[in-house]
Amino acid sequence: MRALRLHAERDLRLDDIPPPPPPGPGEVQVRMRALALNHIDVWGWRGMAFARRALPICVGVEAVGEVVAAGPGVEGWRIGDRVAPYGAITCGACRACREGRDNLCEDVRGIMGFHVDGFARERANLEARLLVRVPDGIGWEDAACGPVTFATVEHMLFDNARLEPGETILVHAAGSGIGTVAIRMAKALGCTVIATAGDDEKCAKARALGADHVVNYTTGRFESVARRVTGKRGVDVVFEHVGAATWAGSLFSLRMGGRLVTCGSTSGVAAETNLMMLFQRQLRIFGSFGASMRNIADGYARMAAGLRPVIDTVLPLERFAEGVARLESRRVFGKIVVTL
Repeated sequence: MRALRLHAERDLRLDDIPPPPPPGPGEVQVRMRALALNHIDVWGWRGMAFARRALPICVGVEAVGEVVAAGPGVEGWRIGDRVAPYGAITCGACRACREGRDNLCEDVRGIMGFHVDGFARERANLEARLLVRVPDGIGWEDAACGPVTFATVEHMLFDNARLEPGETILVHAAGSGIGTVAIRMAKALGCTVIATAGDDEKCAKARALGADHVVNYTTGRFESVARRVTGKRGVDVVFEHVGAATWAGSLFSLRMGGRLVTCGSTSGVAAETNLMMLFQRQLRIFGSFGASMRNIADGYARMAAGLRPVIDTVLPLERFAEGVARLESRRVFGKIVVTL
């Protein structure tokens, strides 16, 4: 069967490998149908030093497929069921796992496609407990954006930032996969959205997506717009994932007691923080990584109700590397999806 494997830094190859054996106890075999690309795919492609792994490794962190076989003891899944696999191998036994806080697992065995073999292969045997059902009526390409993209935004906005109807939110990198979803989720909640992007074309697309105010951060100051729009009060929530380039302005954009939630650092991992402003204005900062299986299911419920991802490009598996290169260069608005 076909599998896309990383053999060395920036060396992706479409290999012919043996198909998996029949699924074992507690496992199902999944025929993969579509993958969505994320920045973690870019990190893995670059050969990030902090990833302990043995190459070659099958890539792909976010995917959907259908059950084609079930092993002994599997209950609740049938042949033909549409599923989204969780993107990490959690222990299932620690307190966090028992409480449904999967992304805080104390003994996680690795992230799929980054530390261990991922989903860019035609078939894979997966633990049945780490699958989420994909509702009927959602196409494969949209569904591929559920396990990481929609779920990440769910966790950021509602578990961490506790976004409420009618609040004002500043969404950075509006052209990114999670940025586009954050705009749509916030607007569906009745929030006022201020969005930033790096060029005028993306700004126009963000406005068409529903953003009430847009800022080209290469030519304007988003913190000034945030203060002006709110009558100098500041926004309730900042949706951060850019990092060093926007960090100081993001904190300055917040109202007294405002909340910043961050899941990324694409512009740099270190940034200075004005501690006096932090405690005097009683700001709250939430670090957010990944999501729980509940977040995935909640994201699919929103999709089933009509809130869909923004798809930039759909590519076949053999053009996966082209998609990763486009994502690295930020020549994208929304998600790049790969079909198998």
